[in-house]
Amino acid sequence: MKAEQKEQLYEGKAKKVFATSDPDLVIVSYKDDATAFNGLKKGTIVGKGVINNRMSNYLMGLLAKEGIETHYVEELSDSDTLVKHVQIVPLEVIMRNVVAGSLSKRTGLPEGAIPSMPILELYYKSDELGDPMINSDHALAFGWATQAELEQIESMARKINEILKKFFAGVGVDLVDFKIEFGRYKGKIILADEISPDTCRFWDSKTKEKLDKDRFRRDMGGVEGAYHEMMRRIGLK
Repeated sequence: MKAEQKEQLYEGKAKKVFATSDPDLVIVSYKDDATAFNGLKKGTIVGKGVINNRMSNYLMGLLAKEGIETHYVEELSDSDTLVKHVQIVPLEVIMRNVVAGSLSKRTGLPEGAIPSMPILELYYKSDELGDPMINSDHALAFGWATQAELEQIESMARKINEILKKFFAGVGVDLVDFKIEFGRYKGKIILADEISPDTCRFWDSKTKEKLDKDRFRRDMGGVEGAYHEMMRRIGLK
């Protein structure tokens, strides 16, 4: 281990973050707690913390091999990971390849409809406000990101989408949509947060069975089984 764990800095809906003896590094500890609808629905998905930690680390490694710089440093245990201490850009970036969830509600298009191109959406990262949808002008006007940062974030998000779509297609999964976040680290914009069934919509390519957090959101049952199936698909167990 490169750094000794110190005090807790933050606890969110799905993770705890701890300082370390190295100010450039923090430890992220994943929890089994589950929330939906901006925290209005709460529960537990047994084993989720381990699955999200290991899957996210695996995918961060995959992206790094394709030239995407990430916050990932070292997996410390099944639920704990050492990462770079970034300043999170207060934007959530959602890439949509298939109509689902809120996009279906906003447009009236049926879930499963395929847009003619991937859609990139920006949301202001604020639990108090419910993470409202914004555009790049808002981000610039209110100082949440610079023009150069926005261009880099959008370019990276589109590249990440293409890499992950291809990877998941290879294991029989449609990458319907996903949320990612970025951070500032030593003058660079890098990928942060996580990539997991909590932050992605995964559908079986043939049956369209949902293999993600929508099973929790919609009380569909089989939540733990879906998370474990995604681990199996990518070859982690």
